[in-house]
Amino acid sequence: MDSLLESLYGDGEEGGLGDAAPDVVRWLGDVRTYFPPAVADLLQEDALAKVNLRKLLKDPDFLATVEPDVALVGKLLSLSHVMPSESRESARALVQQVVDELREKLEHPLYQAVQGSLNRALRANRPRYREINWQRTIYANLKHYQPAQGTIVPERLVGYGRQRSSLRDVILCLDQSSSMAASAVYAGVFGAIMATLPALNTRLVAFSTAVVDLTDQLQDPVDMLFGVQLRGGTNIERAVAYCAHQVTRPRETILVLITDLFEGGDKETLIRRISSLVNDGVQVIVLLTLDNKGAPRFNRTLAAQIAELGVAAFSCTPDLFPDLMGAAINGHDIRQWAAGNGVVTAPRN
Repeated sequence: MDSLLESLYGDGEEGGLGDAAPDVVRWLGDVRTYFPPAVADLLQEDALAKVNLRKLLKDPDFLATVEPDVALVGKLLSLSHVMPSESRESARALVQQVVDELREKLEHPLYQAVQGSLNRALRANRPRYREINWQRTIYANLKHYQPAQGTIVPERLVGYGRQRSSLRDVILCLDQSSSMAASAVYAGVFGAIMATLPALNTRLVAFSTAVVDLTDQLQDPVDMLFGVQLRGGTNIERAVAYCAHQVTRPRETILVLITDLFEGGDKETLIRRISSLVNDGVQVIVLLTLDNKGAPRFNRTLAAQIAELGVAAFSCTPDLFPDLMGAAINGHDIRQWAAGNGVVTAPRN
């Protein structure tokens, strides 16, 4: 155990992981043998940050040795454009494993939160005659019984809802910069889950200096994640402009912008575009990260300017995301939701 720790953290010239793939592969295997899983995960993450991962991908045994997690998937996605062909299938299998694990963990909470909110929102709509749920309508209006007429005069009609039409349009707009790698993995999985809900029309848009619409790939989140290119500059304004053109029902649209707000484009135009969306009735939410590590670095000045528009900007853990979407679907004040969940939003200027 001392030798393994010395190889990773020691300052001496002897030992060390270096860039030699066999040494690292052997070291990763030994770590799994001598340390408990939680500690081994931490050591693996530190080791992969230290060594040249690009060189390791050329070793056929490397991907079979590591324990897959979100952080590793993010690193693999950032190197997908230079990944050797002999490593690509192994990398895809590893990404598939992490996606399946996340889906198993997150699918039920998301369905539960979102579907409950959708049902409440559907009942709140004005149903057509054939869509009226008479039992619920009568129960909801018993206090309006008119003895003289011997009937109920309903103040509110409760409907079954039009399950085949989308109740909300959700746009996940994802920053592709390398600092958002973990957020990209979680956003992809959540987007794929929401795409299976008929009452949600879910769109996933990724951006760097260019904008790519990955909605058609949501059925296969692994393909979708490999379509995300975690590199290049950042033009948030261009991405928001693209999303604005996809909005056809402003008051039924939720735009979730996932970015650290380090804008390489026109900041003033970005603020105007977000302001225009808010004024049109679009519910805009800015997530500075979507992972378990918070947002140590984000553009605080731009976050404060966006907060002045009434838009909540904060970091969100994956466990809280389902409840966040439920609150958004119900039209709740997201700032109040954040305060109620102990989440600190970006302050106004």
